[in-house]
Amino acid sequence: MTASGGAASSRYLRGIGAHAAIEPDAFVPGAWILSIGGAEQSHVDLAQPEHVFYAYLRRIANVADVVAPAGAPVRALHLGAGALTLARYVQATRPGSVQTAVELERELSDFVLGHLPLPAGTDLVTLIGDARWELPAAAGRGPYDLVVLDVFSGPDAPEHLADPGFYADAAALLAPHGALVVNIGDDPPLRLVKSQLGIMRSMFGGVAALTEPEMLSGRFPGNVVAVATAGPWPGHWTEPLVAAGPHPGVVLRGVELDAIWG
Repeated sequence: MTASGGAASSRYLRGIGAHAAIEPDAFVPGAWILSIGGAEQSHVDLAQPEHVFYAYLRRIANVADVVAPAGAPVRALHLGAGALTLARYVQATRPGSVQTAVELERELSDFVLGHLPLPAGTDLVTLIGDARWELPAAAGRGPYDLVVLDVFSGPDAPEHLADPGFYADAAALLAPHGALVVNIGDDPPLRLVKSQLGIMRSMFGGVAALTEPEMLSGRFPGNVVAVATAGPWPGHWTEPLVAAGPHPGVVLRGVELDAIWG
């Protein structure tokens, strides 16, 4: 039975040695929560896929809104797919988009798609493997208007996804006007955030950080969404990103990024 039929489900994922569960959101009718090892990983609103619940993912969705004219199809690559919340959002807001997802665990991908079906008409190919080493396979469906990396979590971040080589490989898949978006979850004193923004600033023409103002103090755990463009930062993106929230929020670019280093 699919989740849309109303039943919660769980499965033991041998590859990662943890249980995955899909359960209804008690507060949002038609929405579901994917948990792995007891920790919430994704929130999916099957009734309204354009509804993005988590603040950091809403900020990424806002970037998806500005990379092309409203409603126009895009090519999107998702590295670390989870429950495909963002892929569902892109399909709902930009029908006809061509999307590719890379997921490390086939069991997780099968579990999610078996219980949380994608919107009708979604053009999405899922590649099973490591996010970096599957980039050559993903290249055939590019170049991409949007490349999203959502696997970082503090000191546990995979080193091969946090070095300049990865960023160079990902940049090669971008369309000239495209954006690389990296969700960086981190704990004080934000060493991962600082290192990744430093690498991105050295390699890309434009870099911005989207986050909550309290993250600038370096005293709280949370998420920073880093956005990089091959050329200079598109100035017309800033105002819509600030206005879209979630609030309170800041969009830092250029020398403003120095605030993250104190």
